[in-house]
Amino acid sequence: MTAEIIAVGTELLLGDILNTNAQFLSQELAKLGVNVYCQTVVGDNADRIYAAYEAAFQRADIVIATGGLGPTQDDLTKETAARFLGREMRLDQASWEKIQAFYQSMNMNADTHTAPNSQKQAIFPEGAVILPNDNGTAPGCCVEREGKTLFLLPGPPNEAIPMYLNAVIPILKTKTDAQFVSKMLKICGVGESAAEEMIKDLIDGQTNPTIAPYAKTSEVWIRVTAKAADEAEAAEIMRPTLEEIRRRLGDHVYGEDEDTLEGVAVKRLLEKKLTIACAESCTGGALTAKLVDCPGVSGTLLEGAVTYSNEAKMRRLNVRAETLQKYGAVSAETAAEMARGAAETAGADIGVATTGVAGPGGGSLKKPVGLVYLGLHYRSRTSVKELRLAGDRQKIRARTVVNALDMIRRRLLEEEEEE
Repeated sequence: MTAEIIAVGTELLLGDILNTNAQFLSQELAKLGVNVYCQTVVGDNADRIYAAYEAAFQRADIVIATGGLGPTQDDLTKETAARFLGREMRLDQASWEKIQAFYQSMNMNADTHTAPNSQKQAIFPEGAVILPNDNGTAPGCCVEREGKTLFLLPGPPNEAIPMYLNAVIPILKTKTDAQFVSKMLKICGVGESAAEEMIKDLIDGQTNPTIAPYAKTSEVWIRVTAKAADEAEAAEIMRPTLEEIRRRLGDHVYGEDEDTLEGVAVKRLLEKKLTIACAESCTGGALTAKLVDCPGVSGTLLEGAVTYSNEAKMRRLNVRAETLQKYGAVSAETAAEMARGAAETAGADIGVATTGVAGPGGGSLKKPVGLVYLGLHYRSRTSVKELRLAGDRQKIRARTVVNALDMIRRRLLEEEEEE
């Protein structure tokens, strides 16, 4: 099957809102083995929406439109769909009663409960299957025509996503006798090109399962997808490929599916009953914030210090003045002393430090923008890693955080191997 996604809303064309619905729907449809070859964004204009329906129905078996189901005059998605399908619009009484009950629960005045524009949300093309909206006022709907299916979903992602998961997927599953199951391997410490080269022959020879690498911020994700009658069969089809990718990429693979790098690092710290402290310069607290994102981190994280100035590095971390004078704040020597100082002053088992030139200014020929040093102190041993990162200020800082988390993970992994 093929599908096409139509995102309706002038605010999307103006760039005021990101089209996250299309990204979500494409990812989810791929899991079901539904190919998406085209996406369209169209403003709140009936003629242009009509033309988008015409084009989509020529190309695809399934059309999913998001947005334009609300109560205002520029919400035209349903009305235009009815005109395109040659259907009359009909009031769904059950939906109207639910909308009224919602407004009453929000203590809105009686005029809102009965206003024609509010009732507009409960009017659908004749013969439509209503898709309930448990997170807003505008229900969605599903309409069949000549073997093709049109889904109309609300625009807000917090309404569209649960409606797709709870109402659309069950309908789509009735249209195929196969299941598509995916497993995502997450990799850090090797670039996308290098990772792809390591598994190039697997990608070139893929049939079932399929293999697709994706570049993330200083990470690479590899999605392996199998087509099968059920999940158990799909898992068995994927198993040899997953094992081979893991064998080739080794400890660059840090997790899978919902795993995060910070989550893996925190889990290892907790398992080993180790405490950690952070000393941050160029990352400005972002590394500590990533660790704090993880539930249970209070069992390992003692503190994080943003020591941006040289004075703060000396006062808070006991970095020596002569080190700063001789080597500068952005240096392997300073990173090492910051990491050791973080551990010693906090009484932590591990100290990790970041210092670098995030830009856009402040760089030089000797120390260009993107030069970063990471320090890690553990068991009386201090190690330093030099990075040469590309991108703007925010990307350099984000990539520094990823590399620092990976440094923690790898140090603990080394200890496990030594044991």
